[in-house]
Amino acid sequence: MRHSLHLEPFIVLDFETSGISPQRGDRAIEIGAVRVEQGEIVSRFQSLMNPGFRINSFIENYTGISNAMLVEAPGNNEVMSNFADFIADGAPLVAHNASFDQRFLEYEFACVDVTHDNPFGCSMLAARRVYPEAPNHKLGTLVDYKNLQTDGVFHRALADAEMTAYLWLQMLEDLSITYGLKNIPFQLMKDLARVKRHATDAFLQRYAAND
Repeated sequence: MRHSLHLEPFIVLDFETSGISPQRGDRAIEIGAVRVEQGEIVSRFQSLMNPGFRINSFIENYTGISNAMLVEAPGNNEVMSNFADFIADGAPLVAHNASFDQRFLEYEFACVDVTHDNPFGCSMLAARRVYPEAPNHKLGTLVDYKNLQTDGVFHRALADAEMTAYLWLQMLEDLSITYGLKNIPFQLMKDLARVKRHATDAFLQRYAAND
């Protein structure tokens, strides 16, 4: 970051999945995550995972992940047990459209008897408040809108996690500059996502007055 904003560590994660609902039998097929400390990505976690069944051709084409790739991958339980270690310090978690990723995280963790108490934030909901004038709030649109660095790959878990991390950092920087904030706790971003659009500025001005 290019200023004196204090940043707590956080972890951004993204799943690629066989479908939209674990309650319908869908499973994660890839996870990617990055840990961010003081505005820099300091570690990464990425793995394909074999869900134990074939995925359909739509998912293969959408993600670029083939059944041949998944046959060679470790099973979900092994990967998720390792991921539990990656987030074990309780750092806040961020995902774009977090309700989707949180659903799969809780399901996959339940399969290996893992619980966690990491708070969860949504970069999409936060971006709706920070960038209300953006054309839409899809990850790819926001990456273009803010000219964020990208390798041009979408719908692979690690690439999407990295882009989401850069988006989250950009939002923190823009809020810091606009409102003169030196400290933006994770809870503020969670609260911001729940504020009504017309009340966003007043909410942030109130916080800035006490920062």
